[in-house]
Amino acid sequence: MFDKALQLIRQYNVIIIHRHTNPDGDALGSQIGLKALINENFPEKTVYIVGDATRRYSFMEGWEPNEIPDETYRGALAIVLDTSAKFMISDSRYTLADKTLRFDHHIYCEDICDVDVIDSTFESCCGLLTQFALDSGLRLNRLAAKSLFTGMVTDSGRFRYDSANSRTFRLAAALTEQPFDPNEVYCELYADDFANVQLRAHYMLKIQLAGDGVAYIVTTDRELSDYCERYHTDSFGISRGMVGVMSDIRGVDSWVNFTETDRGVLCELRSKKYNINPIATKYGGGGHAKASGATVPDLQTAMQMVRDMQALHRGEFEN
Repeated sequence: MFDKALQLIRQYNVIIIHRHTNPDGDALGSQIGLKALINENFPEKTVYIVGDATRRYSFMEGWEPNEIPDETYRGALAIVLDTSAKFMISDSRYTLADKTLRFDHHIYCEDICDVDVIDSTFESCCGLLTQFALDSGLRLNRLAAKSLFTGMVTDSGRFRYDSANSRTFRLAAALTEQPFDPNEVYCELYADDFANVQLRAHYMLKIQLAGDGVAYIVTTDRELSDYCERYHTDSFGISRGMVGVMSDIRGVDSWVNFTETDRGVLCELRSKKYNINPIATKYGGGGHAKASGATVPDLQTAMQMVRDMQALHRGEFEN
């Protein structure tokens, strides 16, 4: 399934790599890792990475985006990583490129690029790219392997989620043959600032149990402004960063974190047992079977999402 992708990479001398906004470890790991992979195997090519900045993953070597003019896209290949929907792509100028290519592991949402490599059975986009490298006979170097490993770790929950399987461990083993220390990755990923520890403690007290095995948290726009100032975070750190505080509650099988912003209410849905993706899709979002997201216009709509999750648990949900 990688033949057309490899052909495009071989064909173009200028390659610009995109990923989704508010990047997580998988988005950045796949972006940095693919750039390092191309540089290692095709040193004559010029490769750029673009997108919004990050604070949470700024420890990752090579994460800094390049500043490039529109003219750079003329006659170039744009590659979009870890993104299922157009509105999520950081830097819309990928459409200016001569040809576009996508690698993604999310459930298919819409056509984006000229050539798509999509396989939702992979735990991460980094895992998909590692398979691409191995199947294509491409050499891995230290930076490529470390970056791809970081993305695999983050999107598999340190290999805890049920998306991790025997293939995941085989690919991780191939990456660790390169000279980097996985313990360094873990130390950076799971070290936390004291302010964030305090924030997590605060959010545990905000958990609401809706019944039928569903829990949720609501952060109003006023609270968001206060928390961002007090705990030195942002809307992404609240929305994506705090959804996990509900993950280990006995009797809670699905949960959602609502964050009210000036762009709408950010919804992060998670589940241990159920495919909550159809609910996210109903509200214009998407993602994975057990980890999806959406943005809804108001908190009233958000609470309807909670009722849909309860109905899903009862076997009564209709999309």
